[in-house]
Amino acid sequence: MEFLQNDPAKMPSGPKIIYTEGENPEKDAWYIAFFIENHLDYNSYPDQVATPEQVRFMVYTEEQERYYPCSDKMFESIINRNNQDFVHEKYNAVLERILNVVDEQIEDENDNNFLKSLIKIKFMHETRDTIMLPSRLEKRLLRIFINHSNILDPYLCEKVFRNDSAKNSLKSESFQNALNLMNPSYLKDIPDTISDIRKLADYLEIKRLFTLCVESSLWTSAKSAGYTEEDFLMIFERKFTGNGTELLFDLLCKRSSYGGQELRKKILWLMDEAGEAIVDITIVKYLVKLGHKIILVFKEGPLFTKATFYDAMGDGTLAEDLKGTDFIKDADLVKNELIRIIRSDKDIIAISDGIYENVNLLLSSTTFARFFKEVDFIISRGHDQKRRFFDTHFQFTQDIFNISAGENDSVNISYKPKHPSVIKFSYDQLEKKAKSIINQMSEAKKKGMTVIFYSGIIGSIPGKIKMAKKIMSVFIQRLRERFSMTFIINPSEYYETGMDADDLMYMWELVQRSGLIDIWRFQTYDDIFEAFQIIGRKVPPEWVGKDATFSTGCTKEMKIANEVLEKNPEMQIIGPSKEKFMRRNEYGVGKMYDQRLCDICNT
Repeated sequence: MEFLQNDPAKMPSGPKIIYTEGENPEKDAWYIAFFIENHLDYNSYPDQVATPEQVRFMVYTEEQERYYPCSDKMFESIINRNNQDFVHEKYNAVLERILNVVDEQIEDENDNNFLKSLIKIKFMHETRDTIMLPSRLEKRLLRIFINHSNILDPYLCEKVFRNDSAKNSLKSESFQNALNLMNPSYLKDIPDTISDIRKLADYLEIKRLFTLCVESSLWTSAKSAGYTEEDFLMIFERKFTGNGTELLFDLLCKRSSYGGQELRKKILWLMDEAGEAIVDITIVKYLVKLGHKIILVFKEGPLFTKATFYDAMGDGTLAEDLKGTDFIKDADLVKNELIRIIRSDKDIIAISDGIYENVNLLLSSTTFARFFKEVDFIISRGHDQKRRFFDTHFQFTQDIFNISAGENDSVNISYKPKHPSVIKFSYDQLEKKAKSIINQMSEAKKKGMTVIFYSGIIGSIPGKIKMAKKIMSVFIQRLRERFSMTFIINPSEYYETGMDADDLMYMWELVQRSGLIDIWRFQTYDDIFEAFQIIGRKVPPEWVGKDATFSTGCTKEMKIANEVLEKNPEMQIIGPSKEKFMRRNEYGVGKMYDQRLCDICNT
């Protein structure tokens, strides 16, 4: 569309900074200390930091590469200790910001001086080695203020004002008139089809709404409620820059024909500032009209004037704008429930990212990570989020867009494509794979064959997936040689690179609940022993005494098998008794084995 201004320049990609351990013991120690001191090391803080597998839901890392939640420049400055002035400049900016909070919130002189002194002491302690990330420092100092002032959200009133101000501006008659104004100059080249005319109208309205994203006067000044139609028309003239403008608008404005779903996008929208959030919701509601589904992501708790999950439910203005939204409070949502939510008739879903800082994928909630993995692309907001996604060599598992203020009062829409090696199995793909297996089972039964499903250890012994697949396949081949007129399902034959436990369990549960299984066999130690005999090897120590009861997946499948048995009482279950399936609990996120096995290995 001619009215869109776009900078065709490619996003600059900085040099890859991949630190390799093992070359210098002293530097290795400093590198590990960086993660420990910033409370970002999973082995040290397993209850707080996401597993490497969960992080890989979001970040594509090369072999032996470790993700860090900061810009490459900051990481290099801290690890190489070659630019301490840059780091201390950021430290001092954090300190000044926190001290300003004290001055703005604490009137009593003694209390004011006490808090400032306490914060300065903590500041000196945390920054003396220049290993702390400024964002982590900011979180700790702000937490000290909150804990010792008992002011749970220092900027609550400011955020309420911002939301009210933005709402009053956007509900004014002047804004509505300006938004709906159609100037004849827009129709110099009238499209030939009605669908193209609709697309033109969509482009125009989205363009106008996006110009509001950087119009901070709407939420910082009460005067904006008195803006005239001409004032808004001037705002709408704002230019667009950035390499993502055309692509994003094309993705958002395509309408599916005849009720098709192929153009409907699932978008993870990362909210930023209060007030600005009202503009975002206005845009989101228009995107819903175009057929998209939006997952809004708020901060878990107070971070200056950022919009929080509590604000979304408790702030009257935000809550009114989000009426009918599906608020997901579960921080550890499982995949099946997540897919149910995505497929529900709720077009706007709200979640928390689980963190108290701008963007830190190492500390985000399981729910956030799983939604990140399942959507079609991400829209981030503002310069703080842009630094995390764009000022780093890391690429992600999804395409990332960022909307923020550009040069010369422009709206800058930046784009960072996902890593080209990302393997993603959508739930539609998993369902197709399951349906294909079900069809094979159905055909086998039509031929009078007995359908056997074999559940065994695949990933429950860390690092032994290859061997697990081999001994399962060897044993099932022996069964096929012994049994006639049987169709035996070997799950290891359907495993594909890139599949995690979430993907596998979702796919197999569809197969298992099909009602077509005649015999459900669970792996015994005798099966494992015989498999090693067939391949001519002694049983390795990690396999001695193991059976299906050791497997997290098999434990879940035993529960499913008993539920299926209630509906299909003729099905047989062979293997260890169900009472023995008690040791395994739940997958570590993205893993194929029980989280407790990680804890055992780390002790």
